[in-house]
Amino acid sequence: MVATGSLSSKNPGSISQLLDHGFNPRSLLNDFDYWDYVVPEPNLNEVIFEETTCQSLVKMLENCLSKSKQTKLGCSKVLVPEKLTQRIAQDVLRLSSTEPCGLRGCVMHVNMEVENVCIKLDRIVCDSSVVPTFELTLVFKQENCSWSSFRDFFFSRGRFSSSLRRTLILSSGFRLVKKKLYSLIGTTVIEEC
Repeated sequence: MVATGSLSSKNPGSISQLLDHGFNPRSLLNDFDYWDYVVPEPNLNEVIFEETTCQSLVKMLENCLSKSKQTKLGCSKVLVPEKLTQRIAQDVLRLSSTEPCGLRGCVMHVNMEVENVCIKLDRIVCDSSVVPTFELTLVFKQENCSWSSFRDFFFSRGRFSSSLRRTLILSSGFRLVKKKLYSLIGTTVIEEC
């Protein structure tokens, strides 16, 4: 709809002139109601791309935990809550959506907080051909569960004593910190989930 004419919306007389010329305010309301019911169709290519990107991020995070369990965490198993890596991947995609290069400009530092000590697990570069525009620091958290320490006490006393017999249980909570690398403001976003 294009409106032309010499009427000024700041002039109180303009409204009365519109009404004198037969303008019906209900027709304007009907035009707005129409747009309330029109829903744009989703772009299936974007939905599929986002789902495959999310799944590849999940795989990267799971590989990181798998590689780190014996080398950096000193355990034989890492128990991950259901859908944790998927929730993290979705949050990573959401935080990267406002960046100029999107996820391609991301460098992710993956850490594990075990008994109030932060252990560096890996550094994931999403696309090495793109200069990073932001960093994400992901901190997995250990589940505070008395059963695991009770179980480890019994296993360490008998024939099962081995530093690699320990099972690390992850909490469903995590911390994700976003730091923009090329910003004059230098904004940092911290999300505790």
